[in-house]
Amino acid sequence: MQVTVTIQAVVKPNVYEEFEEFLTDNLPNVRAFVGALNVSILFNQQTNDFLIYEEWSSEAHHQAYIKAISENGVMGQLALFFEDVPTIKYYVKKDI
Repeated sequence: MQVTVTIQAVVKPNVYEEFEEFLTDNLPNVRAFVGALNVSILFNQQTNDFLIYEEWSSEAHHQAYIKAISENGVMGQLALFFEDVPTIKYYVKKDI
């Protein structure tokens, strides 16, 4: 079942340019991962609040991606840019 995933965090002060370079280098890998349908990046410059909005074929596909980047070190690199642990939420679209 297709899911929408949101990942929210606050980016540490004075690292946004470095963070954006990291995203530019790594987002093609996310978008090419099996099951990834869409990945959008949202940023509030006034609060340093960062949101990744993703659509995946299933929660299992996203979990496989999280496992892969945890094992290859990308998740650890990503976490260095955040003030705290990101909040990850899963949503299923309802046709109401």
